[in-house]
Amino acid sequence: MSGVPANVHYEKNRAQFRLLPGLEGVELYRAHLLHHAFEPHSHDAFGLGIIDAGAERFRYRVALHLAPRHSLVMMNPDELHTGEAVTEEGWRYRMIYIAPPALCALSGEIGWCFGNVVRQDPVRAAALSRLLEALWQSQEALCIAGLVLEITDLLRPHAYLARLPRAEAPHRLDIVRNYIVAYYARAITLEEMAGLVFLSPYHFLRQFKARFHATPHQVLMSCLLSQAKRMLARGMPAADVAAAAGLTDQAHLTRAFALRYGTTPVRYQKQVIPAAR
Repeated sequence: MSGVPANVHYEKNRAQFRLLPGLEGVELYRAHLLHHAFEPHSHDAFGLGIIDAGAERFRYRVALHLAPRHSLVMMNPDELHTGEAVTEEGWRYRMIYIAPPALCALSGEIGWCFGNVVRQDPVRAAALSRLLEALWQSQEALCIAGLVLEITDLLRPHAYLARLPRAEAPHRLDIVRNYIVAYYARAITLEEMAGLVFLSPYHFLRQFKARFHATPHQVLMSCLLSQAKRMLARGMPAADVAAAAGLTDQAHLTRAFALRYGTTPVRYQKQVIPAAR
């Protein structure tokens, strides 16, 4: 593999985002992080990317994974995950987040799903690196659409179509997680969640954390911050987002946002909305 293109620009300990003109539901991300550890969070999009340098350790679907240099990372939407560096040098990586409707429109297929979250595929990794860099540099909507289509075609061999619902019944604690996602905007008590599965509060709390490697509060915060991120991308002032998303105040939003996305709400908004600069 030839490595990262020379003109890739990373700011240490800073994440950078970019929305793509003319393409709804697609977002670019790149970062060089040294000591940052992501709190459990999720994205409402497929997360497809490459580790450019160093290595990342993260929990995904309750298993611990290691993504070394030049490996592909392919996450399904709404999957809770963490992220941290393996060494003192940190890790550099780039991602493209494609919402399911956008991926369906690009590929002409419904029900994409990735099995292995980390893959060693040097040929496709090198190609993805070039395509992601071209996207960061491109300003023309027609060119951007073609590049994103190339990415979907490139990674299609690693995906399968999950057209049919799973035969097995959901785990009872999955029901609680779905409840949190559905009702994140209001105050949900520990007793209320425990009652859904007929457990005592602290028995429920232990079982929930054992299954998801996250507490109910961390899952709730993931939902709140996802909503806050969407509000910021629509142009809502950061000072108003905290209250609208159900957070205490702007300071609370700033701390929580940085722990999950590697940057502050104001910086994120300036990156994705040029008029906010």
